[in-house]
Amino acid sequence: MSDSTDYRIDLNADLGEGSFDDAEVIRWVSSANIACAGHAGDADSMAAAVARCAAQGVRLGAHPGYPDRAGFGRRELGLTPAEIGATVRAQVAALKAIAEAAGVPLVHVKPHGALYHRAAQDAEVAAVLIEVIRDLDPQLALVGLAGSPLLEAGRAAGLAVLAEAFADRGYRADGGLQPRGLPGALIEAPAAVAAQALDLVRNGQVCAVDGQRVAVRADTLCLHGDGAGAAARAAALHQALTAAGVRIAAVRP
Repeated sequence: MSDSTDYRIDLNADLGEGSFDDAEVIRWVSSANIACAGHAGDADSMAAAVARCAAQGVRLGAHPGYPDRAGFGRRELGLTPAEIGATVRAQVAALKAIAEAAGVPLVHVKPHGALYHRAAQDAEVAAVLIEVIRDLDPQLALVGLAGSPLLEAGRAAGLAVLAEAFADRGYRADGGLQPRGLPGALIEAPAAVAAQALDLVRNGQVCAVDGQRVAVRADTLCLHGDGAGAAARAAALHQALTAAGVRIAAVRP
């Protein structure tokens, strides 16, 4: 690319998870991943999130997770692929029905938490996830960790795929995320979040927690919407990207 004005990125946030900041966070993103009654959310929160997406012109996606509200879907439950398929199907179908009733298109599916990481590496889980998406709507895009086998499998199955990177998470040298609870796993300072996002968009790289430079090609950047200060980070990130000439807009491969 010749200059910064050529840069474009989809900015997404995980919403509908019980945060009071949702209405503010959604102002600054181009895509939203809505919890659909697995790790968080219910029919009322899904309907509210769909309405917010419609009002803001934000692309709507489903964010299914393990049915584990106590652990917020971040614990590995060891469910079988068949069990995962059943819960993901029910969750995505529930949001899809609400969206269709409201006349809002459901565009993508992004797994949450422990399910996201398992699907990125477990071929059987990836296959089940892809099968469920194709059965519900083969036009749905699959969002997953940049560089993961999940995206390769989705592409091979004919799905549109979006490679995701994270503005507010630390990376390991292998391109995976630093596990939560370990030093450097979370990036909370708005300036640091913006700096990592710009590095990813402009250079296709990120500085890992051990200092190594890691190549990460991303179509969409995630900013988590469930933590304290999420709205402030979203606003600061949006402003930093646009000030650098980066156009924030939803994309579809």
